Amino acid sequence: MRARTQLIAPLALAIILTTACGESGSSGTGGGAEASGSASGDSCAPVAGDQLVVLEDDKELQNADNIIPAVNAAAAGPALLDALNAVSEVLTTEELIEMNAAVDVERQSAEDVAAAYVADKGLDSGFCGGSGPVVVGAADFTESQVLGTLYADVLTAAGFQASVQTVGNRELYLPALQRGEIQAFPEYLATVTDILNKQVNGADAESVASGDVDATVDALTPLAERTGLVFGEPAQAADQNAFAVTREFAEQVGVSTLSELADACGDGSLTLGGPGECPERPQCQPGLEETYGLEFSGFQEFDAGGPLTKAAILQGEISIGLVFSSDGALAQE
Repeated sequence: MRARTQLIAPLALAIILTTACGESGSSGTGGGAEASGSASGDSCAPVAGDQLVVLEDDKELQNADNIIPAVNAAAAGPALLDALNAVSEVLTTEELIEMNAAVDVERQSAEDVAAAYVADKGLDSGFCGGSGPVVVGAADFTESQVLGTLYADVLTAAGFQASVQTVGNRELYLPALQRGEIQAFPEYLATVTDILNKQVNGADAESVASGDVDATVDALTPLAERTGLVFGEPAQAADQNAFAVTREFAEQVGVSTLSELADACGDGSLTLGGPGECPERPQCQPGLEETYGLEFSGFQEFDAGGPLTKAAILQGEISIGLVFSSDGALAQE
């Protein structure tokens, strides 16, 4: 994934700080002063700030959860796939962040945000060959609603009678897609690859997804064929775990990647924050330690990429915390 710097918008900052006010101690992990004081050094101790920066995962610790069109095999004609692949060709993580922010922070509707994107990118013309009804599924969270609506708008432009149906979580929508009750869905590459791998090879099957987009697509293709699905091209846009610091921390230490962070922060003064399972998850604390050689003075438990973790970073309680790479709160000013 290419390097990117993402800043938290002032309105989102206000929401995060208000939500987190007086709650950080409820995790049982103590405040920022205690965390900083426990460090064996201080070169990479927490630095409070008003904007977040996501550090590039330059060694691909995280799996490639790029947005990818999932289509029922019986519905996967050229006109439908061409239209959805046109979305993948232009959609970036930065644009996904902006659309999420437009809904979650600016309170626009998913329909208006998707329609504006389709028009801006010229995705409302130039397609042909579509006909008949197509139901695009969406899960019940902002990003999926925006992407599902975007897919439906582009399919409508291609000549289909497209609509959006909210189908809940993956345990509900993936079987519906395989049965043909919905015809298309905006999926996440690595996650769906491993889920289909377990369907085909059993619940104990080892992961076949990785941080390599092309290798993960290669692993997905035969699994899709065996489960009644076809997948389009993956977008550059991805929604995966990421690790953020304050802009002030990044500038003070001089880092933009996790490798640079490891080089600069060898004194054990980093404090990490995230969900309670982070110290045991291979792609959280153990992965940061093994893949990048990072050392931490301590860990504080907050939510999984939510407002408490982001507030703890901004308020200087932790040096670095787990966020999600397409979070609308990371929209640039």
